[in-house]
Amino acid sequence: MATRSTAGTIDEYIARFPAGTQKVLAELRALIRAAAPGATETISYAIPTFDLNGRHLVHFAGYARHIGFYPIPSGIEAFSEELRPYKQGKGSAQFPLDQPLPTDLIRRIVEFRVRENTGDRST
Repeated sequence: MATRSTAGTIDEYIARFPAGTQKVLAELRALIRAAAPGATETISYAIPTFDLNGRHLVHFAGYARHIGFYPIPSGIEAFSEELRPYKQGKGSAQFPLDQPLPTDLIRRIVEFRVRENTGDRST
């Protein structure tokens, strides 16, 4: 997206993209929902966000050639080796739209963030 989104819901946000991108965004949303069933959906920083216990868990966003995934810096740091094939920032990873999402990796990152957010260090 070239301009900052004004979407009020994740459904509205996803609907603004081409069909192929919508499919990947919906897949990522479903994956996050499954890995963090207690999280709530919102829009924060103009992008889809999942919150848990009143704090941001993960964010995601669509772009022309990739999906941005933002599991806060700790989520990137904890999985830095496995995220090595993807372009990264301090708290972000970019998953190219022309490749399948690394669903197992994303699920594990979200589960890590849930444990971190809830203070559960048992696993």
